[in-house]
Amino acid sequence: MQLGFVTAILPELSFEEVLSTAADIGYDCVEVMCWPVGKASRRYAGVTHVDVADFDDAAAVQVRDLTTKYGVSVSGLGYYPNALSPDADEADTAIEQIRRVIAGAAKLGINTMNTFIGRDWTKSVDDNFPLFEQVWKPIIGFAEEQGVRVGIENCPMLFSDDEWPGGKNLAHSPAIWKRMFEAIPSDHFGLNYDPSHPVWLQMDYLKPMRDFSEKLFHVHAKDVRVDQHLLDETGILAHPSLYHTPKLPGMGDVDWGKFFSVLTDTGYNGPVCVEVEDRAYEDSLESRKLALVQSHTYLRNFIPG
Repeated sequence: MQLGFVTAILPELSFEEVLSTAADIGYDCVEVMCWPVGKASRRYAGVTHVDVADFDDAAAVQVRDLTTKYGVSVSGLGYYPNALSPDADEADTAIEQIRRVIAGAAKLGINTMNTFIGRDWTKSVDDNFPLFEQVWKPIIGFAEEQGVRVGIENCPMLFSDDEWPGGKNLAHSPAIWKRMFEAIPSDHFGLNYDPSHPVWLQMDYLKPMRDFSEKLFHVHAKDVRVDQHLLDETGILAHPSLYHTPKLPGMGDVDWGKFFSVLTDTGYNGPVCVEVEDRAYEDSLESRKLALVQSHTYLRNFIPG
């Protein structure tokens, strides 16, 4: 396995500066954010470390030269919008950029891009599925042509009033994954698995790795702490941010020894990328870099390098 981090936590740094930071700390790889250039629509969004608009051979060579210079590989290209948004302009922009990121991954010789399925949060799962098939069958078909695997992260994207009640990402549970993979049975359609989300959803975070082992394309290392006294106060129908907090690996409820024990049993040997969303470490660039150092020190117990 390769230990990396998600570059969204370093939005003010250039791609080269990100690679230099990764090399200095000792990371093997990075998942590179590829949002369209412009203003962020939410936290951890809008970060562009590689601009895939008009991404030509010269730009690809420059990216590859920098990864060689610093000895840090790219685990995948990341872009996490809502391609099933009820806002047609938002959905169209997301679909167009997803295809650009897939094409960019192909040009770079990277076989993975990571994203969300999206969701119309005002509708049920069943009512979202016709649109899911309409939008995602052509996208996965394009990914197959490009030789790129698409890894879907399992975050429900349910954190604020405008995401209530369904969240903005359909792919939040094993039952829905099974249904999605049956609708689009492709070797290029799988998971970017994050164990922190099943924890606050009150689900087993180990079993999905066994049940969907052949669909594990990419893995995020993020921890989470569920505060039972707050959950007792608000209940599971409250916004999740009222009773849980994202944390650095080793500072929450994920048992990382068990996690890596099961992950290695599945035969997975790909990237595991730290996703820093712990606000206790976000007051400055230096604090965020220290969060990456701390996460690296902890996870090297499980991923020697």
